[in-house]
Amino acid sequence: MDQTSVRRAAITNLGCKVNQSEMDDVERLLRSRGVRMVDDFQPADLVVVNTCTVTSMADQKSRQAVRQARRSSPNATLLVTGCSVSIDPAKVAAADPAARLFDNESKAAMLAELDALLGPMEAGPLPTLSGIEPARAAHAPAVVVPADIDRKRAVIKIQDGCSFHCTYCIIPRARGPERSVPADQVLAEALRAVSAGHREVVLTGINAGTYGVAAAPPAATPPSARGMAAAPFGLGVVAAPPPATALNPNLAALVGRLLAETRVERIRLSSIEPQHVTDELLAVWAASDRRCQPHFHIPLQSGDDAILRRMGRRYDTAAYARVIGRVRRAIPGAAIHLDVITGFPGEDEASFERTASFLQALEPAGVHVFRYSARPGTPAARMIGRVDEPTVARRAAQLLSLAAGARALFATNLLGGELRVLFERPLADGRWLGHDEHHVDVVAASPDGRPLANAIGVVIAESIDPAAPDRLVGRVLAVD
Repeated sequence: MDQTSVRRAAITNLGCKVNQSEMDDVERLLRSRGVRMVDDFQPADLVVVNTCTVTSMADQKSRQAVRQARRSSPNATLLVTGCSVSIDPAKVAAADPAARLFDNESKAAMLAELDALLGPMEAGPLPTLSGIEPARAAHAPAVVVPADIDRKRAVIKIQDGCSFHCTYCIIPRARGPERSVPADQVLAEALRAVSAGHREVVLTGINAGTYGVAAAPPAATPPSARGMAAAPFGLGVVAAPPPATALNPNLAALVGRLLAETRVERIRLSSIEPQHVTDELLAVWAASDRRCQPHFHIPLQSGDDAILRRMGRRYDTAAYARVIGRVRRAIPGAAIHLDVITGFPGEDEASFERTASFLQALEPAGVHVFRYSARPGTPAARMIGRVDEPTVARRAAQLLSLAAGARALFATNLLGGELRVLFERPLADGRWLGHDEHHVDVVAASPDGRPLANAIGVVIAESIDPAAPDRLVGRVLAVD
């Protein structure tokens, strides 16, 4: 395919916010070359599929996405990347033998190949797949690509990799050990986001709480597949950092610099492990004058101590509860979201009931429920005590019901209060949908009929939306 033949492109992205951040950079590069972006599985000249392998279902959906992309665009250049490619490239290749495969360590090479395919970039240096601009002096302005992605929140990748090796998780094999994006580059991306009109940034990483912590050198590159090329330091853009210093801060110091050196109005974390919720981080959050949002996603995985030990988690339920207590004392009213896995080997009825009871006692604002998925090569896949699928389905349904009730209760408790809502899109009935500082969905009518897209409004929460028990209906008092 020659450079001028790429007029339409599509990106199919599965998995976590780290994947989203990486594909945002691909989309930004394509838009900067005048390529028209189309929706998933619409006819295109170029298709990029970013895969996920966190569960067997995610692997299956990734391969289905590859096959569907080829059916939708039979003659397209098809690039497939991500964690499924890193873990089992042969299965991904079988889904489309003509696709070009790039594992996680080769994503930088994929971006360079795209750059060559699309022709020289006039707006500035090639972006990277860590959600950052190339390193530059701290005082230098960020490069602004003229055509930015159409999203109100910018997702900024600050970290990659994980060395925790929970017994059920394959992601350390897919992503390698921890490594941090240099702080100056994170700030450059935040400045770019502000210049592009984003009013909220989400800091994300595979294990974001390890930001700035020294890590072992990345593992050796996995056996190559077609289209794979080794890149140093994992993604070729972030290296294993030295111990935290003024130039390479920990997470709390990084957030402090974002507050002091940028005009970002709203900051969130995508996820943080409980042991990384430090008093220092909470102090920065509480002193941010509401710029750091009162919303934390803190994975739990089980409410039973024996299962937590079998999972290889680094805390027990008492320690987790203490962390949540510290968050709520430092930031009253904070929304706590968490993950929980049901059906892990050894989870009997008593341990499941302890999990359900512990979740109810925590009074979370949201719960993400996952069914345990055995990943080949992980210790849990060899454990005895497998739970049969009907039992897993029943337990998942019970937890999903609990999660729905928790979301609805948290939203109800906000009634009558003033919320700051970032509006995102109009609804069919003319009202606008957005999310408040706690990440609760809010709908409201524009007070003067003008569009509210990307506006932050002060909203009185007046009622629960009849169409959704966890969504608030508000009245806009002011807009900025």
